[in-house]
Amino acid sequence: MWKRIVLILLLVFSFSLSNSGVAAAAGLNSFVDTTDGYQFLYPNGWVQVKVADGPDVVFHDLIQVTENVSVVISPVPDNKTLAELGTPGEVGYKLSKNAIAPPDSGRKAELVNAAQRESKGKTYYLLEYEVQLPNNKKRHNLASVAVSRGKLFTFNASVTENRWQRVKQIIESCVNSFSVY
Repeated sequence: MWKRIVLILLLVFSFSLSNSGVAAAAGLNSFVDTTDGYQFLYPNGWVQVKVADGPDVVFHDLIQVTENVSVVISPVPDNKTLAELGTPGEVGYKLSKNAIAPPDSGRKAELVNAAQRESKGKTYYLLEYEVQLPNNKKRHNLASVAVSRGKLFTFNASVTENRWQRVKQIIESCVNSFSVY
């Protein structure tokens, strides 16, 4: 009888621990890069992949491999702040022309939303794009951009347009979780 009571208590305790964190409850895992000074949440079931000469880190879905999140780190000239680089709309437009749909890529990006948020003394621009690919397929991209220690950090999440409504909430959670320090 004591064994049964202890087993029940252990099960209840382990269940409450597994559901105590926001990330676990939301189906998200945490990634922290203490060397470069950033962190974010990404969906369960996604794996990190190595990319040469590209983003600092990339995670993608095991099943829908084109769904991904990534972080790109770039130098900021003259130690400018994010506000000195431009408004959310201006930075969003520059990002679309230089990274999301650069010339000769065959992609077209439309900035559909640009906003600003403050968190722990840092400013973040939140950018939303609809992207037309050369094969007439569409994607939805969300980005969070911040400046820290003379570097521009761009967190980008990209999913196919036909899955956007199904994964919108979890992708928005990932983008909103991005922070630099």
